[in-house]
Amino acid sequence: MKADDLRAMTIDQLDDEALKLKKEQFNLRFQRATGQLENTSRVRQVRRDIARTKTVATQKRAAQPKK
Repeated sequence: MKADDLRAMTIDQLDDEALKLKKEQFNLRFQRATGQLENTSRVRQVRRDIARTKTVATQKRAAQPKK
């Protein structure tokens, strides 16, 4: 996932995306532990997507005006 795609999302959408990626990461870890994981590069890709999503969400929260 590209950072530009993430910047187009709202904060709520970013939180939902991060949750979805966390679930995928859990499933990939489970598959690796049981020896069923075929695409090992997906683990690294998902981890980086989570970091990218959290980074953009933090930037958007910081840019919001304080109440």
